[in-house]
Amino acid sequence: MTNAPLRQLEHQGCRLAYRVTGTGEPVLFVQGVATQGDGWAPQTQELADAYACLSFDNRGMGASQPFRLPLSVAQMADDARALADAQGWRRLHVVGHSLGGLVAQQFALTWPQRVRSLSLLCTFARGKSAASSRRMMWIGMRTRIGTRAMRRRAFLEIVYPPAFLAVNDRDALARALEPVFGHDLADTPRVTAAQLAAMVACNVTERLGELRGVPTLVVSGRHDPIAPTPLGRRIADGIPGATFVEMADAAHGVPVHFAGETNRLLRAHFAAAR
Repeated sequence: MTNAPLRQLEHQGCRLAYRVTGTGEPVLFVQGVATQGDGWAPQTQELADAYACLSFDNRGMGASQPFRLPLSVAQMADDARALADAQGWRRLHVVGHSLGGLVAQQFALTWPQRVRSLSLLCTFARGKSAASSRRMMWIGMRTRIGTRAMRRRAFLEIVYPPAFLAVNDRDALARALEPVFGHDLADTPRVTAAQLAAMVACNVTERLGELRGVPTLVVSGRHDPIAPTPLGRRIADGIPGATFVEMADAAHGVPVHFAGETNRLLRAHFAAAR
């Protein structure tokens, strides 16, 4: 399936770029740091047989411009709300990955009556808790120094687990991921620092109990250096009735590396929320 046409919505000083793929119950997909909306293609193109899937570039990323400071998780959640409004969607499934998972939680806390279900992949409730391990600090430093090839190979250690990288060509993997992220993995989009600052400033941990009654799926990757399994468990423990799934062979790139399993989990979760 080819990509749906790119649309634009003017909202609070930014032309938000988005796509709607498929028809059926509406699903809003929210991306993480330095990743374009088309990074959800492994989900939107496969789920489009039964769902209307909206993916978008967060403000300042990709075609969603211009980017102005300050940036906040609340602003990104309001952008998502505006896009849902533009489609006339009153109730929808909300899916978020990494920073997008934090935005999805903010969306659900602000407009709980609009959320049919919540799916939180490789994420956290407190932004300061993310990417705080020594391992991630070491990886992060290597994504910014050295040759471009070295930076790409280091970045892959965020997306894939060590065992997978040990038996695959890192340069080929980096080339394959470039259209997913929307940029060469050796480069850091200008908005990245502002997105990280917005993430660190957000903490919804004490409010998770307010999501009682919102069907919630939380997925973590055992080898994730950004959102380790305990951070996902903390969300699931904080939301009464939430379902927690750990993928034993995954790192931070769950939606890409394990697209098939992710899509099966999402389909089952959406169906159970009806």
